[in-house]
Amino acid sequence: MISPQALRRRIRSVQNIAKICRAMEMIATVKLRRTQHQALASRPYTEKISQVISDLASRPQMDMDTPPLLLKRKEIKKIALVHVATDRGLCGGLNANLNRAVLTFLQEQKAKNIPVSVITVGRKARSFARFTRLNLRAEFSGISDQPSLRETTPISRVLIGDYSKKEVDLIYLAYPKFQSVVMQKPVIELLLPVEPAPPTSPTAKDYIYEPNEELILNELLPRFVEIKVYHAILELIASEQAARMVAMKNASDNSRGVTEDLTMSLNKSRQETITKEICDMTGGTEAIKK
Repeated sequence: MISPQALRRRIRSVQNIAKICRAMEMIATVKLRRTQHQALASRPYTEKISQVISDLASRPQMDMDTPPLLLKRKEIKKIALVHVATDRGLCGGLNANLNRAVLTFLQEQKAKNIPVSVITVGRKARSFARFTRLNLRAEFSGISDQPSLRETTPISRVLIGDYSKKEVDLIYLAYPKFQSVVMQKPVIELLLPVEPAPPTSPTAKDYIYEPNEELILNELLPRFVEIKVYHAILELIASEQAARMVAMKNASDNSRGVTEDLTMSLNKSRQETITKEICDMTGGTEAIKK
């Protein structure tokens, strides 16, 4: 049986862990409000730039060559996957769910005999790529909780350069999409070639572009890739803080249950010790009387 001293030490350890979890939950709650606003605020801009590209790409222009980022390959020989995960753990099953989706995607491409190179963003993605022995093209980590577009631009430049040089034929982006505090959905979507969104506004073709449509389209396409990567990282950060807040809350709640169970075991141990001592004293007293 565990001694009362060991039970007391274990109770103190659980209580200290509960305090740490509670503090981490409060920090994640504060960060979630800011990161959630950033992730949701970037969605309309991403959708609007996609609509503008769609309008420009759908216009009949005989003199304009198809931009490299819009050009589709006739034969798919190699694929690149950008795996966006967190730098830190303690965020529930967020990274595990994303890794599972990435692994399923890689198995599907392996069945088609298409090699896949991986570009990781975040230490957890890098660890997953090394553990599963993937073909690691590049790795990025150390992105802040409030990233700027300048921080994520090097990732976009690698992707644009690889696709423009025809080193890869398709580029996919894998990241957790923030849907609610309790739900973050793993998403794997095509990044390059850029697929213009279907036109939604009947008056989109009435726009007049200056100085000319070709120049604007060539300027918008790299910007669109940069915004998509930046938006994916914002979605990741919002998902990370939400998952960490829920995980730390569950840990705090579980610690209370563990503390109650250990306290009950401690009381039982003390009661058993006292009962044993009383029995010994009673037995000794009866032995003296006889």
